[in-house]
Amino acid sequence: MNNIGFDNEAYLRTQSQHIKERIAQFGGKLYLEFGGKLFDDHHASRVLPGFRPDSKIKMLEQLKDDAEVIIAINASDIEKNKVRGDLGLTYDIDTLRLIDAFRGYGLYVSSVVLTRFTGQPNAVAYQNKLEGLGLKVYRHYPIEGYPHKIKQIVSDEGYGRNEFVETTRQLVVVTAPGPGSGKMATCLSQLYHENKRGVKAGYAKFETFPIWNLPLSHPVNLAYEAATADLGDVNMIDNFHLEAYGKTTVNYNRDIEIFPVLNAMMEHILGKSPYKSPTDMGVNMAGYCIVDDEVTREAANQEILRRYYNTLTQIRKGSDTEAALERIELLMGKAGIKPEDRRVVTAAREHALRHEDGPTAAIELHDGTIILGRTSELLGASSAMLLNALKHLAGIPDPVNMISPMILEPICELETKQLGHVNPRLHTEEVLIALSVCALTDINAQKAISQLSALRGCEVHTSVILSQKDEAIFRRLGVNLTCEATYQTAKLYHA
Repeated sequence: MNNIGFDNEAYLRTQSQHIKERIAQFGGKLYLEFGGKLFDDHHASRVLPGFRPDSKIKMLEQLKDDAEVIIAINASDIEKNKVRGDLGLTYDIDTLRLIDAFRGYGLYVSSVVLTRFTGQPNAVAYQNKLEGLGLKVYRHYPIEGYPHKIKQIVSDEGYGRNEFVETTRQLVVVTAPGPGSGKMATCLSQLYHENKRGVKAGYAKFETFPIWNLPLSHPVNLAYEAATADLGDVNMIDNFHLEAYGKTTVNYNRDIEIFPVLNAMMEHILGKSPYKSPTDMGVNMAGYCIVDDEVTREAANQEILRRYYNTLTQIRKGSDTEAALERIELLMGKAGIKPEDRRVVTAAREHALRHEDGPTAAIELHDGTIILGRTSELLGASSAMLLNALKHLAGIPDPVNMISPMILEPICELETKQLGHVNPRLHTEEVLIALSVCALTDINAQKAISQLSALRGCEVHTSVILSQKDEAIFRRLGVNLTCEATYQTAKLYHA
């Protein structure tokens, strides 16, 4: 476990160089549509062991003197308070977070574009707020017949009606808080306006997945399909690339379906399209930086299994569909894996059978050791498992109590008698706080706390769906969590 399959330094080096070459190809200016997560691509780090979650922003940081950022946000998403599922933030708030994050890396955010703007009151208020914060804001409008009425779109009544975003640097990164924000349309609108002003500029797309030069059936590409099962995305052979070059490459359905339209738009804007296929448009060099294919295959297979269990859980919560689960089950068949191929699942289930008096949890450490935990009078199963794992990593004998009852009991009493909670057991966050307090005077607690970073990337499975509190802590610890799709109680409301 914890083997390296991806050369992150080579990725940073080759990716930034490839983008520079693409800028030069277009005469000195490139609009780069940036999809996926820029700052925290944990999916990529799970399926490409060695890929760091912040690799993409680190790569852009190397180009910061020549780059600026435009953030596109759909005005309709502002109006309906659309939320990012992974962060729980509305798109308008997440845009502010993105701006702060870019600035933290020294990258210049030049403006925000409100796409599909029709005068939505909340979007107008948001523009006023951004301008009050000193940001430039531009409006782009819906175009009748988009994306198929090419002549209408590429005209003064189409892209020409959009406000031109003033840019000053060679590389213009166009990103967004989420899908459907209008990144591609923003790039093409800018190309139209640049061309009318006599400025040479080009367009390219940066999507990490699917990886175009891996086989269609490679687990890394299958894992991408599993990650987007709720959207119905599927990987496909890029037939345009195959016809143009006689080479088999992989892209995904939406890019292949839209390519003829996009290509026609670029021909109208530039006179001649520089691309013969969707693959041509990409600047993704990740496939060249895989250094151990077997490691990445195993990591990707495990990601597919995690997506399977997480989808089962979301169905139980009422936030996903059987259709998404069926798609993942098909992908598992293609990968030749089954639900039992996740070791911590078997361990947690067997532990639950031995202890029928409450939930259980299992964690697989990086050396392959399985550590278990079960519910007790004062600790939930996840909290017990966490303490047991830290004990093991710190070399502390099992009988040793790392948290004094003098600390635990007052916390439990506060939970039940003062705060009115029915369950006296401590959540994982409370256990870690208590352990930190004990670490002030107890050497064993100090040793245990020092091992928290060793949990990052470990696999965890629990016999019941966890509370939001516990899920959040495991996410912050960087463990890969799955749960059985069942609640601990038969209640209708689960906090």
